[in-house]
Amino acid sequence: MKTERPPSAAAARRLAIPLLLLIGCAVLAGWGLWQAARSGAEGMGAGGENGTEARPAPPAAAAAGAAGEPEAAAPEPVRRQRLRVLARYPHDPESFTQGLLLHGGHLYESTGRYGLSRLRRVEIESGRVLAERPLPEDWFGEGLALVPGEGGGRLVQLTWLEGVAPVWSLDGFERLGEHRYQGEGWGLCHDATVPGGRLPMTDGSSRLTFRDPATFAATGSVEVTLDGRPVQMLNELECLPDGRVLANVLGSDLIVEIAPATGHVTAILDASGLLTPAERAGADVLNGIAHDPADGTLLITGKLWPWVFRVEREGADESTPR
Repeated sequence: MKTERPPSAAAARRLAIPLLLLIGCAVLAGWGLWQAARSGAEGMGAGGENGTEARPAPPAAAAAGAAGEPEAAAPEPVRRQRLRVLARYPHDPESFTQGLLLHGGHLYESTGRYGLSRLRRVEIESGRVLAERPLPEDWFGEGLALVPGEGGGRLVQLTWLEGVAPVWSLDGFERLGEHRYQGEGWGLCHDATVPGGRLPMTDGSSRLTFRDPATFAATGSVEVTLDGRPVQMLNELECLPDGRVLANVLGSDLIVEIAPATGHVTAILDASGLLTPAERAGADVLNGIAHDPADGTLLITGKLWPWVFRVEREGADESTPR
């Protein structure tokens, strides 16, 4: 059976609600005034000459400051640069370029494809092959680096899936030995800016792995990022005299410049439009970077490209390799 409340109880409830609201507002107002007074007292008692509070650093920052460690530097602004063509030279359109470097006025080129992989010395102006060494038919040639040393140094050549890096003499391409490694081999270059040198290497991921030139043992690695995001498909490499590393991004017309200490991309080079539409139809992707220390220009080509282009960065200055 449904019942109704007595009138007196309903009236009492209606009176109680406004009273409770008034009490709550008073409590909140009192609490706010107390907090303001407390903050003012602390500010005057703990502050410096201007009477403001000297707030303690967060625990992480305080620990770093106590240890005398500098705060992490913010990434440099990323420069976006077009490439200006200064000259072009003939390139074997059957050459599946995987690695490229310049030494002694000649190009040294590693080519890929099973049964067709080669190590070559090439005359720049004519594209004529001056010397050549074929790789075993079950090896797929990849990146190439020159390690300074006796006799002008030695060439270290990567293979894609075989996990072996043959070592060649610079002059006669005589096989001096080999290194073994795990995973895929893509790009390689020699960085002479660190004591003893090192070999940055890529495997198609977003990481640069640093290797000892003598033993090929991995000594460290860094993830390459652009605006905080990993840059995948890093391919052929070129080490610049200032220690920065240029990397082709597979499947694009872009070359990224990397600060190896942090992995941050510091510049993006746009190499689009170098080939005509007809040339592009018979060519594969951009892949091949060589720096010319004589004038700071770059020599770039690609897989099955008919040309090697000598380029400079638009807007480059004396502090920026062109």
